[in-house]
Amino acid sequence: MVVTAVLAALVAVVALAWWGVPLWVWTAAVAVYLGLLYPAGVVGVPGAVVAAALFIPPAVLLNLRPLRRRLLTRPIFTAFAKVLPPMSQTEREALEAGDTWWEAELFRGRPDWGRLFGYTLSELSGSERAFLDHEVETLCGMLDEDDMVRNRRDLPPEVWAYIKRERFFSLIIPEQYGGRGFSTAAQSAVVAKIATRSISTAVTVMVPNSLGPGELLIKYGTEEQKAHWLPRLADGSEVPCFALTGPDVGSDAASMPDYGVVCHGEHDGEEVLGIRLHFSKRYITLAPVATVLGLAFKLFDPDRLLGGEEARGITCALIPTAHPGIEIGRRHLPMGLAFQNGPVTGDGVFIPLDWVIGGREEAGRGWRMLMECLSVGRAVSLPALSAAAGLVSYRMTGAYARIRRQFKLPIGTFEGVREVMGRIGGCAYRLEACRRFTASAGDMGVKPSVASAIAKYHMTEMMRTVVNDAMDVHGGRSIIWGPRNYLAYGYQAIPVGITVEGANILTRNLIIFGQGAIRCHPYVLDEMEAARGGDLAAFDRAFFAHAGYTVNRGVRTLLLGLTGARLALRPTTGWAGRYFQELERMSAALAFVANIAMAVLGGELKRRERLSARLGDVLSHLYLASAVLKYHHANGAPEDERPYVEWAVQDSLHQIQRAFDGFFHNLPVRPVAVLLRWTVFPFGRPYHASSDRVATAIAEGMVTAGGVRDRLTAVGYWGGERADDVTGRMERALALLEAAEPLYNDFIRWSAKGEVAGLTFEERLADAVKQGRIDEAGAERLREYEAARYDAILTDAFCLPEEGL
Repeated sequence: MVVTAVLAALVAVVALAWWGVPLWVWTAAVAVYLGLLYPAGVVGVPGAVVAAALFIPPAVLLNLRPLRRRLLTRPIFTAFAKVLPPMSQTEREALEAGDTWWEAELFRGRPDWGRLFGYTLSELSGSERAFLDHEVETLCGMLDEDDMVRNRRDLPPEVWAYIKRERFFSLIIPEQYGGRGFSTAAQSAVVAKIATRSISTAVTVMVPNSLGPGELLIKYGTEEQKAHWLPRLADGSEVPCFALTGPDVGSDAASMPDYGVVCHGEHDGEEVLGIRLHFSKRYITLAPVATVLGLAFKLFDPDRLLGGEEARGITCALIPTAHPGIEIGRRHLPMGLAFQNGPVTGDGVFIPLDWVIGGREEAGRGWRMLMECLSVGRAVSLPALSAAAGLVSYRMTGAYARIRRQFKLPIGTFEGVREVMGRIGGCAYRLEACRRFTASAGDMGVKPSVASAIAKYHMTEMMRTVVNDAMDVHGGRSIIWGPRNYLAYGYQAIPVGITVEGANILTRNLIIFGQGAIRCHPYVLDEMEAARGGDLAAFDRAFFAHAGYTVNRGVRTLLLGLTGARLALRPTTGWAGRYFQELERMSAALAFVANIAMAVLGGELKRRERLSARLGDVLSHLYLASAVLKYHHANGAPEDERPYVEWAVQDSLHQIQRAFDGFFHNLPVRPVAVLLRWTVFPFGRPYHASSDRVATAIAEGMVTAGGVRDRLTAVGYWGGERADDVTGRMERALALLEAAEPLYNDFIRWSAKGEVAGLTFEERLADAVKQGRIDEAGAERLREYEAARYDAILTDAFCLPEEGL
C-alpha cells in the first residue's frame, strides 16, 4: 500500500506539473490525496495528524493572498526591486515598440501549432502581381549592375526616370495620395525581384519604402503634412532620405549628439517659433540626390517655450534639402556599390516648428516612431535582399554545376561539391521561407520587433554563407569582375547587409534575447513594471504565476527529453510531424533554461552577452524552423521539397543543440549548469547535421530544370534565356543541355575512349557523323549547346587602361 501510494503521488505530481494547473488545483489535489491515506490504511491516526500539520500552514499561506503578500512576497519584492537594472526612457520606448508574434509562442515553451497553421502567407493581389510581372520585369531588363558599379557609380538616367515615373518610391503610400498602397508581402517581392538583378537598384527602391519620411508621415504626420508631401513622394518629384546615424552614432542611435534648440527665428520673412539645428550625419542612403531630408535629433527647450521638460527627447523633422544651411552632395561608396549614399550636415539651421513630423504634439516622441517603423521595415528590406542573394546563388550554382565539367564529369556529381550545394539549397529554401513568413506579419497588422531582428541577423548571415559557398563552387568564374559575373556584386554587398539596420553583433548579443526575454515572456515585464511602480499585489500575481510556469516547463522539458519528444503534440501526419514534436521539446527547454538563468543570474544575464546570445540563437532557430515548416505546408507539402525541409530543420535543431551546449559549458554556476544539461539532454545530444543523402537530393534538384528549382526561385528575374544576359546565358545553356544531354554524354564518352577521332570538338563531331553515330540534326544540337556552354563559363577580359579602355 505504501509503495502504491508513493507511486500514485509521483504520477499525480508529474501529471499536474505537466499540465500546469493553477495553485488551487494543486492544493485541492494534495488535500484529497492526504485525506485518502488514512481510510486506505496507508497511515494511522498519528500519521494523518502529522500530514495535516505539515500541509495546512503552507496551504493557507500560499492561498490566502493578503497573508501571502505580507509574509512571503514582500521580502522577495524588496530584493527584486533592488537588483532590477535601471531602464532609460529610450530603452523603454525601444522595448515597448512593435509587437510580439509567433516568436512569443516559441519562447513560452508550449507553441500552439494550430495558431501557426492559422496564419496565412500573404498572396499578391491582382494589381500587385501585374506590377511585379510588368513594371518590375521591365525595370530588371534595364539593369546592368556591372555597368552601374564599375563605370557609372550610379543608376543610369533612364532608370532613375523609370523608377520615378512608375512610382517605385510609393509602394507603401496609400492610393489616396497617389501611391500604390501595396501590401508588405508585395513590397518584399518587389525588392527581392530587383535584387536578383541589381543590389544597387534594390537598395535605391527599398529605402524610401522602409524607414523614412514616407512611412513616418503616413503613421504620424499631420493631415497638412500628408497632403503636401505624400503626393510629391509618390510621383517621384521629391526624393527622400532619412538621417539617423553619424560619426559617433551607429547601433547606439539613441546617443546621437545632434540636437535642436527651441527658439524664435525668421522664416519666409516672419518671426516664428522654431528649432535651431546642429547636426552631422553619415551613411545616409539617397542623401546625395535627396530633395527632402528626414532628420532625427535631440530636442531641447531651455526657455520652456513648449511647456514641460527642457530635454524633450529625440524628435523627427522633415526639411527640404534646398533649405538654407543644409549641406548634401558628397558621396560615400559602400563597398563600391552604385546606390547613392553620403553625409548630411547643418550648423545653426533654423526650421519652423510645424516641420516636426506630427507637429508640435509629436515633439520628443521620435524614438518611439523610429522603433515602431523599424520593426516593420526591418522585416521587409534586408530579408528580401538576403533571400534574393540566396536564390541567385541557388539557381546559378545549380546550372553551373551541371554544365561545368572537370575530369570529364559535371562538377555537380562530386561529393565535395554536393555537400556545399546541399548547404546552398537548404539555406536558400530557409531564406525564402523566412522572407515570406516574416513579411506576412505586416499584412496581419503586426509590427514584429523581435521576429524582424531574428530575420535581419540570421538572413544576412545566411546570405554570407550561401554567396561564399556559391563563389567556391564557381571558382575562377566568380572572381572576375565584369558583365558576365552574377555573384561578385552580391558578394560585395554582404558587409552592407551585415552592418545596417542594427549591426549583426549587436542584434544577436543584445536585441534578440534582450528584447525577446522581456517582451515574449508571459510574466517578466509585469514583474518589472510592478516592481518599478511599487505595486505589491501585481507583483505577487505575476511572481507566483511565473513560479508555476517554471515548474511546468521544467517537467515538460524533462519528460520530452526522456521520451524523445513523443509526448509532444503531432499536428500533422507523416514525416514532418516528428519535427514539430522536436521543436516543441526545444521550445520547452528554452522556456525552462531562460527562467532558471534569469533567476540565477538576475540582471547579470543582461551583461553576459555571450550567454544571452546563445539563448537568442535557440529562439531564432525555433523561429526559422517554424517558418520552413509553415512554408512547406502552405505550398501543399510537395514531396520533392522534403530534402530542403529536412536539411533546414535538422540544421536548426543542430544549431539549437550547439547553442544550449555552449550555454551550459559557460554558465558560471556549475551545479545549475549540470542540472540544466541533464534536464534538457538526459540521454546526450540527439541532433546532428543533415545527412549526405539529404545534401545529394538537394544537389540533384538544383541541377534539374523545373520542379523545386522553378518554384523556389519564381520571384526572381533570370533573363529569359537571352544569350547576352548575365543570368540568361546560363539559363539558356541549361535548357539546351536538357534537350541534348543524352547524346552529349554519349559523345563525351566516345571522345574519352578514342572511338571518335579529332583534336577539336568539331573534328570529333564530324567523325561521329561520318561513322553514323550522330545524324546532322543531332550534331547541330550538340554544336549549339557546346557554343552556349563555352560562352556561359567564360569570364570577362578588358583592355588595359593604357590600351584605351
